[in-house]
Amino acid sequence: MKKVTELTAELAAPAIAEQGCTLWDVEYVKEAGTWYLRVLLDKEGGVDILDCEAISRKLDVLLDEADPIEGSYTLEVGSAGAERTLKRPSDFIRYLSSPVLVKLYRNLDGRKEFAGHLTAYDEESGAVTVTVGSQAFTFEKKDVALVRLRVEF
Repeated sequence: MKKVTELTAELAAPAIAEQGCTLWDVEYVKEAGTWYLRVLLDKEGGVDILDCEAISRKLDVLLDEADPIEGSYTLEVGSAGAERTLKRPSDFIRYLSSPVLVKLYRNLDGRKEFAGHLTAYDEESGAVTVTVGSQAFTFEKKDVALVRLRVEF
C-alpha cells in the first residue's frame, strides 16, 4: 500500500503541471493534535497565491473523490520557499555552491548548526560538505537532521 504522501503526489501531478508548477514535496504531519497535508510547489519565477489557490481547489476535489486519508486533516498548498529544505540527491546537486544551513542531531565542536556554502555532495553516501568561512565540514547523512537553503543579505 502506498503512503499518503505518494498517493497525494500522484493525484496532484496533473493539477500542478496545468498551473505551470512543479511538485517540490508532500508532507503529512501531525502538529498540535491536527494532521496537515502540505503540498509544496516550485516554479520558475516563483509561486504566487493564484497558483496555490488553483491547485488547492483542484486537489481538494481529487482528494475527496479518491479519499486516501482516514480521518480529518488540513490541506495546505504553498511555495517551497526561498529557504526550502533539501531532501533528494537532485536537490543537493542543483544547489551546489548555494548558501545553506546544516542542522545536526548532535553537537559538533559545541554547536549543532553550520551556516555556509554547499560545496560537495556524495550521491552514494549522502554526505554533504559545507564550507564555513575558510573551513570545510563534511557531515555524514546519519548525522544530519536538516539541510535547507539560506538567504543571504
